[in-house]
Amino acid sequence: MTGRPWSFVVTAEHGGNVVPPEYAHLFSGAEKTLASHHGWEPGTLALAEQLSSALKAPFLSSTVTRLLVDLNRSPHHPRVCSEFTRSLDRCARNDLITKWHSPHRAAVQETVEGQARRGRRVLHLGIHSFTPVLNGVRRKPDIALLYDPAQLAELTLAKRWAVALGSAIPDFVIRRNDPYRGTSDGLTTMLRRALQAVTYLGFEIEINQRLLGADGNFATHIGSTLFGTLGETLAHL
Repeated sequence: MTGRPWSFVVTAEHGGNVVPPEYAHLFSGAEKTLASHHGWEPGTLALAEQLSSALKAPFLSSTVTRLLVDLNRSPHHPRVCSEFTRSLDRCARNDLITKWHSPHRAAVQETVEGQARRGRRVLHLGIHSFTPVLNGVRRKPDIALLYDPAQLAELTLAKRWAVALGSAIPDFVIRRNDPYRGTSDGLTTMLRRALQAVTYLGFEIEINQRLLGADGNFATHIGSTLFGTLGETLAHL
């Protein structure tokens, strides 16, 4: 890989299930849905904060429920608005994009570009979690790395990082691009299109929610293992 020094940016797009007061009427009676994996991705905010602190990286996050507007979807994606907001008129939906969606994505891109202007190569880590069972199917990964296999730098890093993770936590199932594909619509795919591969690598880290502790967070050793193995992997690239 290029000899450019590394910088890191950490994001958590689904860190909470807060409903802004002006939209509370849309979610009347939807408390169970908001509390479920449909409303947010539990554990991601604390894990992202831990990683950003360890990496000394800028951290950008949202605690507004993704059922209002999904920050990890493109603005014209059919599921950027949920069943709770899809029935709003076009003007109201555009207001959601303008107020909640665009500022986050623009801030992430500006942060990445700011690091790149300093002559650095930026590794963006988007922190996510997923429900252990979906539509009756048990999902096997404990930790998954999502990336674009067509990008050689991402492919190389993903392969080596997954091996390092497997060695460090052999009782965990480590997968690449499972249960989701790293090329599906998302913030990282948008940034790949906007930025050069020599500048930007985008990874989504997906953690199985069955690993959540009684406090609703992931054990700190998960974050420390991700951080340690990433450092080891980058040192040998």
